[in-house]
Amino acid sequence: MAQDAFTLVGERIEPGTRRQVDVPVAKLYTHAPMHIPVEVVHGRQPGPVLLVCGAIHGDELNGVEIVRRLLRLPNLSRLRGTLIAVPVVNVFGFVQQSRYLPDRRDLNRCFPGSEGGSLGSRIAALMREEMVDRATHIIDLHTGAIHRTNLPQIRSQLRQNLETQAMAEAFGVPVILNAELREGSLREYAQNRGVPVLTYEAGEALRFDEWAIAPGVRGIRRVMRLIGMLPADSRRRSPPPAEIANGSSWARAPIDGILRPRVRLGARVAKHQSLGVVADPFGNAEAPVVASADGIVIGMSNLPLVNEGEALFHVARYQEIDDVENAVESFQSRYETTGF
Repeated sequence: MAQDAFTLVGERIEPGTRRQVDVPVAKLYTHAPMHIPVEVVHGRQPGPVLLVCGAIHGDELNGVEIVRRLLRLPNLSRLRGTLIAVPVVNVFGFVQQSRYLPDRRDLNRCFPGSEGGSLGSRIAALMREEMVDRATHIIDLHTGAIHRTNLPQIRSQLRQNLETQAMAEAFGVPVILNAELREGSLREYAQNRGVPVLTYEAGEALRFDEWAIAPGVRGIRRVMRLIGMLPADSRRRSPPPAEIANGSSWARAPIDGILRPRVRLGARVAKHQSLGVVADPFGNAEAPVVASADGIVIGMSNLPLVNEGEALFHVARYQEIDDVENAVESFQSRYETTGF
């Protein structure tokens, strides 16, 4: 059974075709228009509507490249359903190489938005009406903040939605974090409507990290096979089962100074273990950064200059930590030649 045409801001996309659409969002001070670039791939047969979006935070570039590579996959010609691909949501922050909008608001705290609100609220409302409310599944692509890097990981509220958990496990990264919803986020709005949402976190802001990009493309493709958008491939091995973290916590700087890390991203750590040392430039005052629990380092600061209380090492807690350690080591060995 063929499906109907798909429309986006008045543009009509026929079944079996794809089109790039510039969604008008606002104007600059110069009166020049700004647009959110969107590509819609509309399959011939009915199926899910998957929204994949990057750069809601304008400096998070890995997601932009993931979307570009996703759109170049040859088997999209066999797509069932509809793929809505948005490489850059926060076009203002992207142009300025900034996480935020010009008014310093975080776009990912503005949902569901309002047509009569702030710039962030207006952009969120536009995205909600044209894309989010029409999606049956969502994958939201993120990185760590500037000077922080994240081990490839999926974050979602899993136990309330079995389909979300199945998508997270199919994605194929070794770390799954059962993360609470953040008020005003895309994930909170969509999941409260019953839409399965995954947040993929990997790499660092303002960087292209191949070890974060390649697994992201593979993961989205696996999810698309799971939900029936792409044909199954019996030749490809299923990813090893991932353990879900019970929670996570940050180890913080005990004093002001210069950090010398002692562990790397993905390392297994024990409670009370020293993760690094903070010292003054002369070494007269030194203090260890201590893990508060057993776990795996899933995020860390890349900037040696730290202030007291600053978050430095993000540790995820597990019951079956041996299995997670093995999965992380296997994952890292696959990408160690690309600078992991």
